[in-house]
Amino acid sequence: MIPRYSRPEMAAIWEPENKFRIWLEIEGHACDAQAELGVIPKEAAKAVWERGKFDVARIDEIERETRHDVIAFLTNLAEHVGPEARFVHQGMTSSDVLDTCLAVQLTQAADILLGDIDRLLAALKQRAFEHKHTPCMGRSHGIHAEPTTFGLKLAGFHAEFQRNRRRLETAREEIATCAISGSVGTFANIDPFVEEYVAGKLGLAVEPVSTQVIPRDRHAAFFATLAVIASSVERLATEIRHLQRTEVGEVEEYFAPGQKGSSSMPHKRNPILTENVTGLARVVRAAVIPALENVALWHERDISHSSVERIIGPDTTIALDFVLARLAGVVEKLVVYPDVMRENLDRLGGLIFSQRVLLALTQAGMSREDAYEAVQRNAMTVGGGGKSFLDLLEADAKVTRHLDARALAALFDLDYHTKHVDTIFKRVFGED
Repeated sequence: MIPRYSRPEMAAIWEPENKFRIWLEIEGHACDAQAELGVIPKEAAKAVWERGKFDVARIDEIERETRHDVIAFLTNLAEHVGPEARFVHQGMTSSDVLDTCLAVQLTQAADILLGDIDRLLAALKQRAFEHKHTPCMGRSHGIHAEPTTFGLKLAGFHAEFQRNRRRLETAREEIATCAISGSVGTFANIDPFVEEYVAGKLGLAVEPVSTQVIPRDRHAAFFATLAVIASSVERLATEIRHLQRTEVGEVEEYFAPGQKGSSSMPHKRNPILTENVTGLARVVRAAVIPALENVALWHERDISHSSVERIIGPDTTIALDFVLARLAGVVEKLVVYPDVMRENLDRLGGLIFSQRVLLALTQAGMSREDAYEAVQRNAMTVGGGGKSFLDLLEADAKVTRHLDARALAALFDLDYHTKHVDTIFKRVFGED
């Protein structure tokens, strides 16, 4: 991922230094286990920890000749360790190192992403309670439907990201798997104890059945989870973008002093942050198909998955980390205009109460078909002569035969639509 969309902590996970450090730990722990089994001398295992080092530039130099990254690493490691290095990597295959390392990196990334989601959840909760009773227009098909509150909108997103957090916890658990099982996963040249030992040291679970690789359904599930989170990110970003449109104007991204919105139009304040995360969400989702196609490897393994994962591992986690942090910042500083929300509620002259009138007429004895016709007929003429929906209903004899003026006026009550806000909030946030 390019530096523009990279945050240091997440980007560092995918730097060569971190990767090779994990490789060194895997080899070191494996040597300790082998020494405990008596397969290699304890002095050799000790030497790996005491003198084991690596140099990224030197590894790259060796790889240019060997065309094999793990051999290049082991060669450079041997240059530091000395003769005892002959006992390193005993009975192991490259994928034992590569796959176990990737598991560590993805769990490290997941931990950062969980923290990002927690920050977004905190921001959504704070703003939801702030606007718990701020009435606003609920829309379906982009058209005014019935009233809701802005707090309920945010509570819905909070519930969604709670689900995403649980999904990511599950994906993290599933990907945190170690395989140190040898060339085709049979442990022919290495004892299963080594795998158990290394897994314990790295905080991973043992892969029950590996081939020469950890099964890629685990990775597919991980990247699919990131994609679902990215889709939720886009849904929230899209809502903010729509509400910031000039014709709506109910919320606005914070516009900092000195910020410029357009090179040609000085008046512009554009929703650039939410547009930005919308675009990056597409990048994260784009990794799903390659991750799914990685599942079907040839026999016990091929390396068609490797090139894919070298790209989608860093790019998806770095991009998602960036967008979650950016979106949390947007929510924290979001400028909300309750007065505009109220103006928009009143724009249709009371049409947003049409369902309640319909139901009241049926309760009063009118057939649903006749009630619908009467409500719709009056609704379609609102705005024609400056009269409100209530004015038209009060002048309709078919309506007033069932509901008098006082009964009709009582139906135009905004609070009626928000009476269960507390119940919904308790479902989302508990008894807070």
